[in-house]
Amino acid sequence: MDQLVAQFADQLREALQIGRSANIRPHAHPLHQAYVAGMGGSGIGASFVAEFIRAECPIPYQTGKGYGIPAHIDAHTLAICSSYSGNTEETLAALDLLLTTGAKVVCIASGGKLLEIAKARDLDFIELPAGSPSPRACLGYSLVAQLCLLEKLGLIASRRLQEVSQAADLIDQEEEDIRNRAENIAQFLQDKIPVIYTTDRMEAVAVRFRQQLNENAKMLAWHHVIPEMNHNELVGWRQDYSQLAVVYLRNKDDYPRNQLRIDINKEIIGNYTGSIIELYSKGMSLIERALYLVHLTDWVSVYLAELRGKDAVEIKVIDYLKSELGKVKG
Repeated sequence: MDQLVAQFADQLREALQIGRSANIRPHAHPLHQAYVAGMGGSGIGASFVAEFIRAECPIPYQTGKGYGIPAHIDAHTLAICSSYSGNTEETLAALDLLLTTGAKVVCIASGGKLLEIAKARDLDFIELPAGSPSPRACLGYSLVAQLCLLEKLGLIASRRLQEVSQAADLIDQEEEDIRNRAENIAQFLQDKIPVIYTTDRMEAVAVRFRQQLNENAKMLAWHHVIPEMNHNELVGWRQDYSQLAVVYLRNKDDYPRNQLRIDINKEIIGNYTGSIIELYSKGMSLIERALYLVHLTDWVSVYLAELRGKDAVEIKVIDYLKSELGKVKG
């Protein structure tokens, strides 16, 4: 896993080459909405893209993480099915339904049934490099493929792709410092239950960090976003929670009222746990800042796995779940 995480910047650059060379045809109808079906490491890419483009993309960008699809999907929908393996059963079930709607369906995968169906049905697709032992380590491929697709359809500006390239350069420049920071953060979190807070425009980073802690470090964690958590979860901080460690993912350009909220939150929560840490992003754009934090927290999860004596790649419980599901025809 450490080797996979170390390759993140190169993966972003390779993903740009793949996405830019993909053949994406215009749809027969105007596009009024976009919907992405994807799970786990493939699904989180859509969450990042939704945050990156929401101030620019003229159509809503919705993600779905299950077997079904919304009733409003129609012929004016860009429907993206994303599964690194191409065999995710929930995504394949969603694809079956999407094919009945007249939507423009585009598949993103490294192989499997998803690409087989795309080629057999003459659907547009973006084929990712195969062979990764951990689909969650392929986040760069997933999110960049979606950004390239949107750029080709004229839904976002080409500068978003340039920001991905700049993020890769930033990560390379900061790599040594990122790893040093990550080691210190991992030691801080080693015997704690992480509670991750960030603002609403960076929730995908918090979700990604939580998922990486789950899968790589074999730790439970939770997250929430500001300002929403100020209207509910903050009230739950009423007693000593010394086993919890609060991690704030911050940006220097966060909305001023949210920055004030975080400062007040820290004061309140500090009465109940002495373990609070702030991780500030680096970079000029939202994409750069988000991907910088992704790389930093990915390394944190890897170092935590080492400290806890866990195999970061192993996911036997998920394999068991899939094998049991496979015994029952759906």
